[in-house]
Amino acid sequence: MKILIVEDEIDLAQSMATYLKGENYLCEMAHDCRSALEKIDLFDYDCILLDISLSDGNGLTVLKELKANNKGDGVIILSAKNSIDDKIDGLNLGADDYLSKPFHLPELNARIAAVIRRRRFDGNKTLVLNELTIDLVGKTVVVGQEPVDLTRKEYDLLLYLASNKNRVISKNAIAEHLSGEQAMSYDNLDFIYSHMKNLKRKLHQAGCGDYIRSLYGMGYKFEVRS
Repeated sequence: MKILIVEDEIDLAQSMATYLKGENYLCEMAHDCRSALEKIDLFDYDCILLDISLSDGNGLTVLKELKANNKGDGVIILSAKNSIDDKIDGLNLGADDYLSKPFHLPELNARIAAVIRRRRFDGNKTLVLNELTIDLVGKTVVVGQEPVDLTRKEYDLLLYLASNKNRVISKNAIAEHLSGEQAMSYDNLDFIYSHMKNLKRKLHQAGCGDYIRSLYGMGYKFEVRS
């Protein structure tokens, strides 16, 4: 899962990124409106942590741009101003949640997880596809009664494919999801094949059906009827 932290307090942004990386999120940062607008134009995020008061403008400008382009990124407004007006403005513009500074990082983590579950998984804590169960809270995978030991990248890959079941996902989209903006600097995307091969092997060994299809020249599809 990929997070964009839009925060001009660099120490706070880094603190959030360090904590959230420990919770297995891929984090990117923008420290002003301009760079945030550039990033949301190029990439999609599972959740955006959006400070209202930025050095070059109001963070709500970023939220307005997201909505104008019909993007589905989740948004949590962050503000040092404990103002009802800020909260109402952000929620009316389509933000999913609001958190006043200072806040505890575990609470932030819980808010992010809740937003992603509502946005991507209809509020469910598990994703069940036939014999395959993905625990969205514990970030674990079980096939029948057999636990599957996945790396973080393999888990993220499986969840991304499964949450987009029966849709073709391009290699570029997968690379961006797994590696963020760093994917743009890669000479090739061979690492996707490696992760995909290991994921399919582990699922097969646990007794899972062969749901992941490779479509030549197009990408991959998690093909299942449940």
